[in-house]
Amino acid sequence: MKLAVILATLAAVAQAKLNRPRSEYEAKFVDHVNKHGLEFESGAEFTKRLTIFAANDDIISEHNSGDSTYELGHNQFSHLSFEEFEEMYLSEPAPRQEGSRYINAFEGVEAADSVDWVGTGYVTDVKNQGSCGSCWSFSTTGGLEGAYFAKTGSTVSFSEQMLVSCDRRGNGGSDMGCNGGLMDNAYQWIAKNGLCTEDDYPYTSGTGTRGSCDSSCTPVDGTVGITYTDVANDETSLAAAVSQQPISVAVDADTHWQLYKSGIMTDVSGTQLDHGVLAVGYGTDSGSNFWKIKNSWGADWGEDGYIRISKDIDQTNGPCGITSGPPSYPTLA
Repeated sequence: MKLAVILATLAAVAQAKLNRPRSEYEAKFVDHVNKHGLEFESGAEFTKRLTIFAANDDIISEHNSGDSTYELGHNQFSHLSFEEFEEMYLSEPAPRQEGSRYINAFEGVEAADSVDWVGTGYVTDVKNQGSCGSCWSFSTTGGLEGAYFAKTGSTVSFSEQMLVSCDRRGNGGSDMGCNGGLMDNAYQWIAKNGLCTEDDYPYTSGTGTRGSCDSSCTPVDGTVGITYTDVANDETSLAAAVSQQPISVAVDADTHWQLYKSGIMTDVSGTQLDHGVLAVGYGTDSGSNFWKIKNSWGADWGEDGYIRISKDIDQTNGPCGITSGPPSYPTLA
């Protein structure tokens, strides 16, 4: 973008209400643009993005100046309004496909005091869904990866793309590609069709395009015929489940998820589910109990791709609605 256009757009931003000197926002935004390789088609778009970035910078600064157990920070989403972020990266759960399911309350099972499956072989590296509402597929593969390691002792990364492209309405499935899905539905589809590895069927929907189904790869042994179990809707049952293996969960990922950086997030009152993730552990830090969640927004987001949210709160459906999805996990054939 030419210097004259940049100066004109910065002058326009100066007319907006800013909490701090304009130069502070400008310098941060230029760094943000360079770091993430952003390009804008017009001066108007540049102005819009800078204005949104400044508003998010105010949210971050105001929150971090208070006495909180968690910190917000700039990331790849800082130039997006929450409405844009929601449309691009979150999704509504798909209607549940009818089928036999078992609900486990883990009665008589005593959960460990703390659990962290990261680094044990149960959890693969953090992945990135891109601008596709395919979070449900990443939650599903995360649960399957944990179950596969539990049975075989081998770590395998499974294909989200096969679910996004092939498990769809009108094609023998019930999920909606980049427009949302449900982990239980995906487990039912895998039971019938199996699932290939990430290497054999790599992810290509990061730009928001579902892609056509390619059935030429060979499903991993043990994936055809899997069963799945739902976890009862309470944190005690979920802790017992997570103490056994990583668990697929759905959450309400509100504004603070977009800008989350580190710490135990206590802003967890929302229960309108719009994001599929993976519960990989829980524990206590400085007297505060937390759930450890693997996300699918890349390793540069949050705590190396993970977030910790409050645990054991007095709220129906749990923090961020985490117990109401319902949580679920597969068992290999």
